[in-house]
Amino acid sequence: MNFSAQLNDISIFKTVASCAQKLDLESYVVGGYVRDLVLKRSSKDIDFVCVGSGIALATEVSKALNSAKLSVFKNFGTAMVKHKDWELEFVGARKESYRKDSRKPIVEDGTLEDDQNRRDFTINAMAISLQAHNYGAVIDPFNGLKDLKRKTIRTPLDPSITFSDDPLRMMRAVRFASQLMFDIEPNTFEGIVENCERMSIVSMERVSTELNKIILSRTPSYGFKLLFHSGLLHQFFPEMIALHGVETIDGKSHKDNFYHTLQVLDNVAEKSDDLWLRWAAILHDIAKPPTKRFDKKVGWTFHGHEDKGARMVPGIFRKLKLPLNEKMNYVKKLVRLHLRPIALVKDNITDTAIRRLLFEAGDDVNDLLALCRADVTSKNHHKVKKYLANFKKVEKKLKQVEEKDRVRNFQPPISGDEIINTFNLKPSRVVGEIKEQIKEAILEGVIRNNEEEARAYMLKIAKQKGLEKEVQN
Repeated sequence: MNFSAQLNDISIFKTVASCAQKLDLESYVVGGYVRDLVLKRSSKDIDFVCVGSGIALATEVSKALNSAKLSVFKNFGTAMVKHKDWELEFVGARKESYRKDSRKPIVEDGTLEDDQNRRDFTINAMAISLQAHNYGAVIDPFNGLKDLKRKTIRTPLDPSITFSDDPLRMMRAVRFASQLMFDIEPNTFEGIVENCERMSIVSMERVSTELNKIILSRTPSYGFKLLFHSGLLHQFFPEMIALHGVETIDGKSHKDNFYHTLQVLDNVAEKSDDLWLRWAAILHDIAKPPTKRFDKKVGWTFHGHEDKGARMVPGIFRKLKLPLNEKMNYVKKLVRLHLRPIALVKDNITDTAIRRLLFEAGDDVNDLLALCRADVTSKNHHKVKKYLANFKKVEKKLKQVEEKDRVRNFQPPISGDEIINTFNLKPSRVVGEIKEQIKEAILEGVIRNNEEEARAYMLKIAKQKGLEKEVQN
């Protein structure tokens, strides 16, 4: 196979080839760009390998491209050139060896063959020549082209050695399988099973980076099933493993919450690319195992799992090295509220209940509703259809109440400073109590969300609290 025509369509390749020839460096396009070129997937990231100094080649290319930005990483022997919307990475061909207690390789200069031998999978071990005599030719020593055609993830060398050397490659195998919807070749998968405990030497930041890419794939449940059956998920996410399984007492069983969670995740993924909404789907029932109880009359219960689940979110985020910021708070909120809209699927929905949900969900109310719709996973299609039809009533009511009362993200019309100034008070508990009572009156529908009614209500509360004298002053 030859890609000279495709390379000729992009001037960057001619520039790199020309610079390599000038420096007398044997150079190649390698890795993911070659894979994506075969799969006809667009990519703006290109990796180049040369037999010699990658930094020297990058420096020459940067000069030739004029507007390019050059970044050199001497410790790693690599360099990056950014040109318009392209990212070009350059490295000298090398061979690697590993110590048992580290995934950081001992690196030596090597040949193209050495460099291809160190690649993680056959589909990433292909190279395209930039030499004049065979420009565009694919160098494919491990039959990566065949594996792409077969939709197979396979290691170029013995999988046990490949994964033991760098255990992160096991997560990458699952990630590529999930993103591309490929199978993992049986011997390669067995290598993951045998080496899954080696994940202990990989930093959690690297694990989470791969995990998030799996979560963002088109059908993330596929990746999670591979993580589960290989034993990888057990190494870093025991809370999710605890969801797996069905218990039966007196002929009464609960559903398998692990597979239910994966279905909810896929349902969300069909509608949204948002990583953190997908995380909310993963964690919405995470507290079902610790809250599971059996009642002889009603069967299995999981009372309070939404509140306990919300309390578990920070610990899980901290352990997985996920951001402890507004993203975490967003997931925590959706987990805590995920049963609330479902409870409103009744004909006698009160405006008070709707106002409180709008107030607590704020701008995330639409995401909350998306999560709740995704949570309807019954095998009874008639039941699902009926449930979703009722859900539309809730959405309509939410819209009506919001237009009328404007309570989404509302702040009470009377501020703490205004209460202090009106009654000549110092900052104190009574100020907070008055402000809270005004907020509650609006949410309960006692008064409307406007300054005039809120001020009148404030004066009424003040009278009840014996603050009349201060009002007169």
